[in-house]
Amino acid sequence: MGKTEYKTFQGSRSLRQRLLLATLSSTNVVVEDIRADETWPGLKPHEVSFLRLLEKVCDGCKVEINETGTKLKYKPGIVMGGKNLVHDCGLSRSIGYFMEPLLLLGLFAKKPLTIRLKGITNDLNDPSVDTFQSTAWHILKRFGVPSEGLRLKIESRGVPPLGGGEVVLSFPMVQNLNAVTWTDEGMVKRIRGVTFSTRVSSQFEHSMIYSARGIFNRLLPDVHIATDHKAGLQAGKSQGYGISLVAETTSGCYISADTTVSYARPEEMDELQDMEKKDLTPAEDVGLRIASVLLGEIEQGGVVDSTHQGLLFLLCALCPQDISKVRVGKLSPYGIETLRNIRDFLGVKFVIKPDPATGTVILKGFGCGLRNLSRKVS
Repeated sequence: MGKTEYKTFQGSRSLRQRLLLATLSSTNVVVEDIRADETWPGLKPHEVSFLRLLEKVCDGCKVEINETGTKLKYKPGIVMGGKNLVHDCGLSRSIGYFMEPLLLLGLFAKKPLTIRLKGITNDLNDPSVDTFQSTAWHILKRFGVPSEGLRLKIESRGVPPLGGGEVVLSFPMVQNLNAVTWTDEGMVKRIRGVTFSTRVSSQFEHSMIYSARGIFNRLLPDVHIATDHKAGLQAGKSQGYGISLVAETTSGCYISADTTVSYARPEEMDELQDMEKKDLTPAEDVGLRIASVLLGEIEQGGVVDSTHQGLLFLLCALCPQDISKVRVGKLSPYGIETLRNIRDFLGVKFVIKPDPATGTVILKGFGCGLRNLSRKVS
């Protein structure tokens, strides 16, 4: 037997995405100096949780972590999928942190994947489960993923610091994705959204809707924002409220923005906050702010918002050996990091051409030709 070769990386940057691409490309990786110089060195709880999730959906993967947590050795296995899986995502990051990689793994699994995720459904750091449902689903359909097997059911909501949310996710398998030419953003024709509240008055939701509509209704008439007030066990363990908005364009693009208001996690608090609980942002201000954020995303242009650039580039890179061409607004830091990781693991390089007339960027790339050999051709 020959010696096993490993691709070596330094630091904690893009760890989640590197592990995802290592799994899809069957690349052994070693990550060294993970927060080696920080006060609390090593892997964070959500990164360990993500490794445990990989062990659940893959067969034969091997994870080795040194005593200080600053070095990780990962040997990927076969993505199996499966039904009735359960994973507790913990409280340091929300369920949204786990959903993007889980989605791509599910598409190329040996069996359809259904999994129950427990933890935080809405927070400030990651896309909410609502945004995932309203936006990511439509991006997948562009690449030929059938809508029948895509399901997301929010059984209960949970916000920081204590969580208590649960969602059930189902993904279909695909044999391969379809390359896309997707450069027409179109014009915004309607705005949809949903507000939520847990363990607070439903009046917070009406205030967010009223202030957000106050901005949108000056621009277009077709605005509808639903409410989702939770009580009892469905309301999780902490107080909070938030809003997720999506602008649909005439060419079928979905541009999203979301925010959540809740009390901070213990590790995010400073000494002053420890002594007295900080007041939550007024709901009216939340509605105004998120409406402005969504308008900013629309103004940037592109067929997806800045949050979903990484997912778009990954899907293009995993396509058959054909050219995909997409238009995005200003490249986000996450989008740029994704392009680097795609180059390192899949060998796919995109031609990036700015369009000065619109302030957008057009990317062209040749897919790596990933196929799901378990999926029968119908």
